[in-house]
Amino acid sequence: MTDSAYQQQLNGKIRRIEQLFAPLPVPDLEVFDSPERHYRMRAEFRVWHEGETMFYAMFEQGRKAGGATMRRCDSFAPACEAINRLMPRLLAAADRVGVLKNRWYQVEFLATLSGEMLVTMIYHKKLDDTWRAAAEEMQNELGIAVIGRSKGQKIVLKQDFVTEKLHVNGNPFVYRQYEGSFTQPNAAVCEKMLAWACGVAQHIGGDMLELYCGNGNFTLPLARSFDKVLATEVSKTSVQAALWNIKANGSGNVKIARLSAEEFTEAYTGAREFRRLQEQGIVLADYRFSTIFVDPPRAGIDGETLKLVRQFDHVIYISCNPETLRTNLDTLAQTHRIRRMALFDQFPFTPHIESGVWLEKCR
Repeated sequence: MTDSAYQQQLNGKIRRIEQLFAPLPVPDLEVFDSPERHYRMRAEFRVWHEGETMFYAMFEQGRKAGGATMRRCDSFAPACEAINRLMPRLLAAADRVGVLKNRWYQVEFLATLSGEMLVTMIYHKKLDDTWRAAAEEMQNELGIAVIGRSKGQKIVLKQDFVTEKLHVNGNPFVYRQYEGSFTQPNAAVCEKMLAWACGVAQHIGGDMLELYCGNGNFTLPLARSFDKVLATEVSKTSVQAALWNIKANGSGNVKIARLSAEEFTEAYTGAREFRRLQEQGIVLADYRFSTIFVDPPRAGIDGETLKLVRQFDHVIYISCNPETLRTNLDTLAQTHRIRRMALFDQFPFTPHIESGVWLEKCR
């Protein structure tokens, strides 16, 4: 793709956002582009076998996987350079050893800007000690971490995570990212998102509440702009990562509540008490929240949680679905003024759009 082709697709996303939000009083859209190639830190492929030949494959979206829809992938331009360098080396190493090659069905790569690589090899067979020994030798040869999976099995040879380092306004932050858990796939754009959110927050002050915090991706940089931060997350794996990340980054003003957004709303309004908050030493009355940060799933914010969000003076909203963002803003714009709005091109050459909005309560 040429630069003009990239800009053309980005312009299409800009027009879509401007048209979708035109009825609302929104400021000028801030646009953050992506590298055109080698931006994804995650990639997964089927491992396709034709006789003795083995190669990576993907399938046409929306069609049944099979020979007619299969597309061979000797390289993958959206994936980072480290994944592209490893792809042929991994395939050649496995091809030399029958126990690694036989019934190898799928592979998942998780890379980092910090140079670590985790590879999950998925099989249609039971993995035994012979596989483990061969995989450990290959792991050492390639300088990677390998996980083997098959039905009912997960064999971790070295570790089931990588440690990423992202820079926000010149400040480094480290993140433990576990296999199978959500992480932002486009690290370069993720750094831009973090910097934008920190730019919004830097002059607000007070305490911040965060819903759907994941592994603390936004939590840790934002925490430097607030006195105290309370973040909620329901996934045990994400909470485990977030707690490690808090300690590793010295974010002593952050606490994690293992609650869903809906459960926290019940706790905050006094409708229900949660032993988990007591066990974690979290007293909601100790907080003086000025700001709520939300990064919800594609379905957006549910009705009850939206009532909670409307109580806050400042709302920073990161969205992976502009349609549900628009629906939520129809409600929030009744009580808040939209101060800033951004488009982050996380997934170039796809319809996917990531957005950011800062709202301030009307006085």
